[in-house]
Amino acid sequence: MSGDQVFSWRPLESGDAAEWARLLAAIQAADQTWDVFTKADLREFFGDPSLDFPHGSVAVFDGAIMAGYDVLLPRGAADPVHDMRSVAGVHPGYRRRGIGAGLLDWAERSAVPVHEQRFGGQPLSLSGSCRTDDAAASALFERRGYRPARWFHAMIRDLTAPVAPVPPLAGAEVLPLTPERFRDALLVRNEAFQDHWGSTETSAESWAHFLTSRTFRPASSFVAYDHGEPAGVIISHEYEGAVKAIGARDLHVAIVGTRRAARKRGLASALLTRVLADGQAAGFGTATLGVDADSPTGAVGVYERAAFTVHHTEVAHIKKLVP
Repeated sequence: MSGDQVFSWRPLESGDAAEWARLLAAIQAADQTWDVFTKADLREFFGDPSLDFPHGSVAVFDGAIMAGYDVLLPRGAADPVHDMRSVAGVHPGYRRRGIGAGLLDWAERSAVPVHEQRFGGQPLSLSGSCRTDDAAASALFERRGYRPARWFHAMIRDLTAPVAPVPPLAGAEVLPLTPERFRDALLVRNEAFQDHWGSTETSAESWAHFLTSRTFRPASSFVAYDHGEPAGVIISHEYEGAVKAIGARDLHVAIVGTRRAARKRGLASALLTRVLADGQAAGFGTATLGVDADSPTGAVGVYERAAFTVHHTEVAHIKKLVP
């Protein structure tokens, strides 16, 4: 990479959280993404048992300024291919200096040993995402042999607008997601996302980390039971940085899932309506979520009927690394 003598490269450390947050805020301001995390949010990532920061992350520094970063997200299984994700970004003031290409080089080199430690002998692919209107990033992926594989919508709803009530469902009971229901929620999550592109089961350890995050909002998270059996789940988070990015206090719906046997009954709509109404009463100005544009469960339609609209779309580019 041109300019290697100027920049220093090393793994991300928890002490980098403040500078990492500044980098993400600069990227958000330039690219109008929603990925704005505070220093405290980012520090929590270092406790995620699914991540390997010493071997699966890198930060690029110009002196004390973080100019770019990349974090590898291994999956929970190689089923049948280990689809590792790369989440990366370059500071707007340091673009067109080879850092993005250098990060992609690093990700491809580093993904293989991280993969071999977890799923040695299994095939590996690497994917990275960008907005569909980011021509430079898309061109970089294309030059390096990646192909566009899947599209994801970032959707938003104005919570100052009315929330239409949904009639109660016979035999269904919606209960708060309290710790004694964490296992039921995990069961629902893992079954609900079996048929989703690139999804693998979440481990109990990763689930516990997810549900003890400072951004988790238990008052806006529920488990639905169908005649006593766990059938649906909705989990919400709140990110302080979103106020600056979106312009309002935002309720982020991180997970909506329904077990196969309970689908097509309106359970997801009932959960979503409950959360939106509660969020509105609690003073949230917007609600956001991400969804696979080709979700096999028809999730996009569910969200559109709940008055969500597409804010922007991202495309996942994928490349086979280990056949």
